[in-house]
Amino acid sequence: MAQITAALVKQLRESSGAGMMDCKKALTETDGDLETAVDWLRKKGLAAAAKKAGRVAAEGLVAVASEGTSGAVVEVNSETDFVARNDAFQGFVRSCAEIALGVGGDLEQTTAAGFPGTDHSVADELTNMIAKIGENMALRRTAGISVGKGVVCSYIHNQTAPGLGKIGVLVGLESEGDTAKLEALGRQLAMHVAAAQPQAVDRDGVDTSAVERERDVLAEQARASGRPEEIIAKMVEGRLRKFYEEVCLLEQVFVIDGENKVSKVLETAGKDVGAPVTVAGFHRFQLGEGVEREESDFASEVAATLGG
Repeated sequence: MAQITAALVKQLRESSGAGMMDCKKALTETDGDLETAVDWLRKKGLAAAAKKAGRVAAEGLVAVASEGTSGAVVEVNSETDFVARNDAFQGFVRSCAEIALGVGGDLEQTTAAGFPGTDHSVADELTNMIAKIGENMALRRTAGISVGKGVVCSYIHNQTAPGLGKIGVLVGLESEGDTAKLEALGRQLAMHVAAAQPQAVDRDGVDTSAVERERDVLAEQARASGRPEEIIAKMVEGRLRKFYEEVCLLEQVFVIDGENKVSKVLETAGKDVGAPVTVAGFHRFQLGEGVEREESDFASEVAATLGG
């Protein structure tokens, strides 16, 4: 039997929105498995959240760089927001994005590449930065997008300096249409991705394990109604359609107009730019997502409530 710690209960509470004691019971029933515990809570009607968004706990910056048909996004972490406002740190993150752009967004190649103005690598420069500033840092992740014909557009939310902020998005559009109009559309779509947080471009891109988990939870919820199995199957499929509308970019309602689905927006845009427009892909980096920062005071409070 896994030990159900206060920190584990806190993490489940944040990801599910359920009550503290319900979270403790869920973890006990599932031997401390967080994902299974979230499903257990949902099946019991104690948690409505389907997504377990990563808690933003790391500091630092996200940076984007794009040029024509290519773009890159990087995340560099620091221990404090104070360092993220440091000019030298910002310059390092911006350089990492430019380097990543040149190597297709590959993390290993970015780390091994020569750092501008020096005779050493990005990894060595990061080590020098740590020694100079006195705080731990990490080039955590990079990604890139390239298209054959079209544009790659970027957007930074909560921008702290040009190209730097808390959320960075890249969107690639394949099209032979008017470049200026495509860039305007691409920026709007990047803003949409920042706000709506899609998981995939379309249904084919959604992780199959996530779909099966959702199907299992929806089936358990439907069975609670006491309906026959054939009716339950139809209920599940109907609710899965709603799930896809939430996680697939093309099926989401465009946040810019609040009316049309993104797929319809692209169809209309094709007529405006003079050629069909398709989404080649996107990346959305939110600073610190999936990295848990220790918050000992709150954990102690939870422990006291649970009786140790």
